[in-house]
Formats: sequence, structure tokens, C-alpha cells
Amino acid sequence: MAMVSAKGSPGVTTTALACTLSWGERTVLAECDPAGGSILSGYLSSLDIPPIGLLPLAAAALRDQLSDVFARQLVDLDADHPGRRLLLPGINDPVQAGTIRPTWEPLAAFFSELERGEDGYDVIADCGRLTTSAPPWPFLFRADLVLLVVRTATLRTIAPAAAAAELLRRELTQHGQGHGGLALALIGDGPYSRRDIEQRLQLPTLMELPDDRRTAEVLSDGGGRLRGSQQLLRAAASAEPAVREAIARRRAHLVPTSSTGSSHGR
Repeated sequence: MAMVSAKGSPGVTTTALACTLSWGERTVLAECDPAGGSILSGYLSSLDIPPIGLLPLAAAALRDQLSDVFARQLVDLDADHPGRRLLLPGINDPVQAGTIRPTWEPLAAFFSELERGEDGYDVIADCGRLTTSAPPWPFLFRADLVLLVVRTATLRTIAPAAAAAELLRRELTQHGQGHGGLALALIGDGPYSRRDIEQRLQLPTLMELPDDRRTAEVLSDGGGRLRGSQQLLRAAASAEPAVREAIARRRAHLVPTSSTGSSHGR
């Protein structure tokens, strides 16, 4: 699965992290945002983590050594269940995006195979905002499901999503995926109902998350423990069945010989 947002509607990383921490299957959260990853400097800022992640993995892709180095580029997010929820940190400087751009396709293909075998993983690709100069399209094209993350607080955050939805529909269709695997993840409450937003964007909603600022701040900035009601994590967990059902329906309609694969791992 891949997640992306439009201009003026952030929240992709927090949403992806909430799903990774609350869903039941073994999961790798891959920070594929060309603008740079934020989890090491935010949620995990209290830890001293060496420079691992997407950049070394991209270098390994150029040497055809992805399988050899992949495990060493991961950070374990769950001390209680080692190896269950893992993070592949993103780049720390947007300048590095030009270096890794030629490896998007082999990396996306590698991620699509991570579910294979007894110890397989689902992959959630955090692709950031579509307003970057070069979105990581290979991850979006290979995804079983692309979620457009939209904050519903005001028209200012909803309006840019219309252009993003149209761009995604066009690009996914042109690359043979169609837009049947495109849906919304809505954050917070606002003056517009879910139905209003769906009609405006011409997309169904698969996930609705509350504006749980206390939990979101910890996931975004770190500096505290996840405690209290954790409405955000509970809502993310409750969305998992619908997401998996949508992916299963999507896969059921894919041609078995298709070479496009999957970026979610499920």
C-alpha cells in the first residue's frame, strides 16, 4: 500500500506510522518521500540511530545487492514484538532525491516481493506530497492500494486534493493500473461530510481518523510516550479490515500474468 497527500494537506507520515504501529500483520514502513523522511528526527528523535535506510539501500540496488543489505537498513519500532513492525528510514536531505531516483523502480519491485515466504512483510510506502518535483511514481504504480490522505478541516485543505485525485487517476490509468485501487484516508472533522468529500473528489473513503492531536504530536515529534485513549491508533486499527478487503478485491481483478506487481505486500 502507498500513501500520498496533496499540497496543503499533510499527515501522510503520521497516518502511515499509526497504521504500522496498530495493524496486526508484520509490516515495514518505508519512507519514500523525495522531500525527506521525518521519523528519525521526530518520533524516534530520542534514539541514536546510525545513518541507515533508503539511501544505503538505493546504493545496494545499483550493485544488485538489495537482499544482502536490506535487513541492516531497518529500525525496529516494537520492542515488545521484535521484528514485527519495522521502519526503513528515508533520506535526510531532499538533495539526495536525485541520487536515489534511478533506483525507484528496482526498489519498488523489491518491496513488492517482501510478502513472499513464511516470514513475509506487508509494505506501507510513505510517498509524501505529490507537489514534489519528482514523486516516486514506481511505488504508486506497483501499489495494490493508493490512499490519498486528506485533512478535512477546511476547504483550503480539501480543494488541492481534487487536482491530486485527478492526477493520480490519470497516471494510474496510463500505466495500466486503472484507478480502482485509489481511495481516501480522511483526517479530522470539518464543515463537509464524508459524502460531500467523496463526491467532490470522486473517490471512496477507506479510512477515517480523528484529529487526536496528543497522539499525533507524539507520532510526529516524539518526546513522549503513547498513552491515554490513543484514539488515532484505535481508529487506524479499525480501518485495517476495510483496507485488506479492498486490496483483496483489487487483486482478484488483476490479470495473473500482470508484471506490475504490488507495493503493499498484501
